[in-house]
Amino acid sequence: MRFRLTPADTTFYDLFAKSASVLVEGANLLADLLVIDSDKTATARLMKDAEHRADEATHEIIRRVNSTFVTPFDREDIYRLAAGLDDVMDYMEAAVDMISLYGLDVLPEGIEQQVEVLQRAAQLTADAMPRLRSMRDLDEYWIEINRLENLGDQTHRQMLAKLFSGAYDALTVLKLKDVIEQLELAIDAFEKVANTVEQIAVKES
Repeated sequence: MRFRLTPADTTFYDLFAKSASVLVEGANLLADLLVIDSDKTATARLMKDAEHRADEATHEIIRRVNSTFVTPFDREDIYRLAAGLDDVMDYMEAAVDMISLYGLDVLPEGIEQQVEVLQRAAQLTADAMPRLRSMRDLDEYWIEINRLENLGDQTHRQMLAKLFSGAYDALTVLKLKDVIEQLELAIDAFEKVANTVEQIAVKES
């Protein structure tokens, strides 16, 4: 553990926790879309509001790191972690927006697994952020996120295979592929967040 002569601004931990909590909300909104006869337009609107709050949290982190003399860990790692959390939200919001704009009433089999991975990853990330204060018990976090990302990759490949099996017309394939790819990007972004947390923990140990 590195020692500092000047106390670091601990507000960053609260801001990261706030940012991660919005990801939980976003993943749950994604799950709401899977409900039969769900109001996709209303869900897209709620998701957009959540994405704006995530942006605000990210901007606050950036403003604070630019105005704080002593940060709890390396500035570049703070930027990277904030950007990673923001990327997850952006990809999830894009998926919801596409589902609404494309008018996709029926989503392909397997998308439930993608959303479940995102919900689990979001909750794990929200639980991990407060532990940045002590840098303890974080290894289980990035190990589990890596496992989930591998599961997400497997599901993604299976969904693409079904998508190009001839069961859908060409236009529907294009629409569904857009959604599936955004969800896959969100899952990958969670792994990048976990990798950043691991790098921070190693540096601070």
